[in-house]
Parts: sequence; structure tokens; C-alpha cells
Amino acid sequence: MSNPLYDQLFGQHAGKDTPFLIFQDGSVLTHAAFLERAAQIAHVLTRNGMKPGDRLAAQVQKSATALALYAACAQAGIVFLPLNTAYTVDELSYFIENSGAKTVVCDAGSEALLTPVADALGARIETLNADETGSLTEQAAAMPTQYPTVERAPDDLAAFLYTSGTTGRSKGAMLTQANLLSNATTLAELWRFTDGDVLLHALPIFHTHGLFVATNVTLAAGGAMLFLPKFDLDAMIELMPKATTMMGVPTFYTRLLSDDRFTAELTRGMRLFISGSAPLLADTHKEFEARTGHRILERYGMTETNMNTSNPYEGERRAGTVGFPLPGVELKITDPDTGAALPAETVGQIEVRGPNVFTGYWQMPEKTAAELREDGFFITGDLGKIDADGYVHIVGRNKDLIISGGYNIYPKEIELVLDAQPGVRESAVVGVPHADFGETVLGLVVPEAGEEPDLAAVLQVAGASLARFKHPRKLILVDSLPRNTMGKVQKNVLREQFKDVFETA
Repeated sequence: MSNPLYDQLFGQHAGKDTPFLIFQDGSVLTHAAFLERAAQIAHVLTRNGMKPGDRLAAQVQKSATALALYAACAQAGIVFLPLNTAYTVDELSYFIENSGAKTVVCDAGSEALLTPVADALGARIETLNADETGSLTEQAAAMPTQYPTVERAPDDLAAFLYTSGTTGRSKGAMLTQANLLSNATTLAELWRFTDGDVLLHALPIFHTHGLFVATNVTLAAGGAMLFLPKFDLDAMIELMPKATTMMGVPTFYTRLLSDDRFTAELTRGMRLFISGSAPLLADTHKEFEARTGHRILERYGMTETNMNTSNPYEGERRAGTVGFPLPGVELKITDPDTGAALPAETVGQIEVRGPNVFTGYWQMPEKTAAELREDGFFITGDLGKIDADGYVHIVGRNKDLIISGGYNIYPKEIELVLDAQPGVRESAVVGVPHADFGETVLGLVVPEAGEEPDLAAVLQVAGASLARFKHPRKLILVDSLPRNTMGKVQKNVLREQFKDVFETA
């Protein structure tokens, strides 16, 4: 037996003095040096009592050592649980308790607050700061730089990722070695990554996108990453000539486009820009291509499955779609009530099956049974359709579906109309309570900078373009839309904020 995840992503680079992490100041951490650091951390974890299958929860700032902690867990057979740096102590308490984490790694500034939580649950606390100081690195410095890799099977758990929990308790999605490895190797091949690629990495590493897509794909190919602590416009522009690829969320691309320094000349050495975690506006696609000559490649994934679909590397990258199912991944559109497959161009719930799909929710058998069918298809909770050419379209989340007067209304269809109007930067459509219809359609409109859209005219166009039951009952101008750390619009926040807007209607 071997350890597939460690061997095929990390271990294959043992002894290589080629760059793995390149920092803004020009310093470099080679693959070999990175693995030595990971081995030292693995020694610390096992010396402190952690065993294969134990869980480690990490709420730390992005750094080379934070990434090495992931590699150390893989090498020692420990289940890695990265946690959003924005989570509060109350939220962390739930994750630590629910996961049964044996070790919690946090910033020294959080140690005093988390110590009572960890003590109550019998967990050990180690610290790791943004500058890479802390108890973890202090102990690691005295450890050997080689570690005997722990044997693990493809079906052994490698990581937990907790869902956002906007509708009830957060669920711990259990991801196996095979889940992570299959997705990494598939994407590396599909997107043509090689050991000559340099990825511009400004994503957080507590999320699928920055950790299990960007990092794992780079490792699978043996390339390097320009490793930024976070998105910084000046740094992105400074480093882009040294990169060949970039992965980002839509706000990365809109912020780049807002700067006149972002030009075709700047991106001349780039071969691929990838976007995900939230929908990319069609206008952003067009503006980006007009400015740089590059067509952004958009893909679709989620916590429980990693990546499911991608627009093609060669062929038409179609705006407003997330492309085709990945090799080895099956995707179908089904009736939410019956589970029956629906024909092309019909909106329904998206279900996926493949080696990327998780094994279930930690200690939640009822939730697992409700969302993961016995035949292996996972009910994603996303609504979408497959067009006549086979491209997958995402139209929203099932929970965002608006039912007004008995009619099903898909917000995305209305948002596309609103977004296309003069002076409108973007929009969000939500259902809010209404005395007559149960709920009705409300549109929140973000104007283009320095403009004030004619909302009456926008409503008139929407009225001409959409069936009457889909018409927004009201449009409200807002400065911006609330988003989570990965750029997704938080419609639950909007529904709560505007729930009383038709109170007297």
C-alpha cells in the first residue's frame, strides 16, 4: 500500500530544486525545501499524539508554512480541516467539536479565546502566525527533514470542508484521497498544465478553489506558484509578466480591468485565465477579451465535489455557461420532485456522479441520505440546464427559487435582463414576502460608476422581455451586493434585509 495523495502530488517532487513557491520579494521555496518543511511539521504532529485518521483544524493566515501544514497532514495520514479566517470563536467551537479535532492550529492572537474551547474538547492548540512564527514552527525547526510517509488507501479520508451553513448547521463534507487526486490530475490534463507553468495565486487556501484546485493542479503538473497572501492589485500587475496562468474569482478580474495598467502587453506571456466560485458577468467576459485578447475559462465546482465542469481549453468558451462535464464526471438535470431526468433546455436540479464526489457529511447520515443518492449521484442544490450544444448553464440555487402565486421563477433569467440595461453594473433578484402572492420578485440593482439607471425604463424593458409573473415588483438601487469570501452573492442576506419591503403591499 502507498499514500496516493501524498505520493502523486507532493512526494513525486522529492529532491527537486526547482521553484515551487515564489514570493513577491523574489525569494523562492523549492519543491525539495517545501517537502522538508512539511516533514518537520509531520514529526511535530505525530510526536504530539496525532494518529492517522485524526482531524486537525487550522484557522491560519495564508503562508508557505500554512500550505506545508496541508502537506504534512497528507504525509502523516491526518485529516485536514482548513477553516475560513473570518469565522468567529462561536463558529469555530462548532467545527472543532463536530469534527472531533485533536489539534487546532490558529493565529497567536486567537489562542487565548480558543484555549477554553480546545480544553473543553480535549484538543491541543498550536499557533502559526502570518509571519510564520508560532509554536508549530518553533517545534518543527528541531525536527528531522525526512518523515516516513504513512500508508493510506484511496478511500481514506484526506480532508473535511465545512459548507457555509446558510440554511442550518454547517455540514462537514468528507473528501477522500481519491476525490482530491482524481480531480487534480483531470484538471491538470484538461487545462494543459505542465512543469513550466507559473500560477499567479492570490486565492485563500482555506477553500476548495485556492487549495484543492490551484495548489493541487500545480503540484500534479510540477509547476510553480507566485504566492501572494491575498489579492493586491499592484502586486498582481507587478507579477503578471512572470506568470503563465491565473485562477481567480470574478472580483479579481473586474478589479484588474479597473486599472489602466492592465493591458494586452502585460498579459502577453499568459496562456490561461480561469474563473470560478461565482458567476462571471457576460460584460466582464467581453471587456476582458477586448482588453487582453484572452478569453476567460469559466468552470463549476462546489465543496462536496471539487470541480464538475469546465469550458474547453480548445474550442468555444461560452459566456454565461460553465462548459461541459469533466472527463469521468456524469451530470444530469432532474425534476426536483421526482428525480426524473429532464430533456435539454429544461431547467431542473443539477446532479453529478464521479470520482470527485465526496463520501458524505460527517456524522450526518440523514443529510447524506437526502443529498447523496444510493446510485452515487449527488443532488447539488444548484438549478441549471444543458443547452442544445451540451453546455451547462447555472441558473441559481434551489433555495433561491422564487415561488410567486404558484409559479416557479428562476432569478438568473431576470438578472440577465436587468444586467443588460444601460447604466446597470450588476443585479440580484430575490423573493421576498408578499401578502397576496406568498412571495414576489424584488430586484437589487448596482449602477455603473457615476451613472444612475432609469429604473422605470429598466422595469419597462423587463416587462417586455419576461412573462408577467416574472416581472420585478420593485427595483432598488444599492451601492454593492453582499458577498462571501469567494465572491458569491449572499442572497440570504438580501432576503433578510429587504423582507419587509412589501409589508404594506
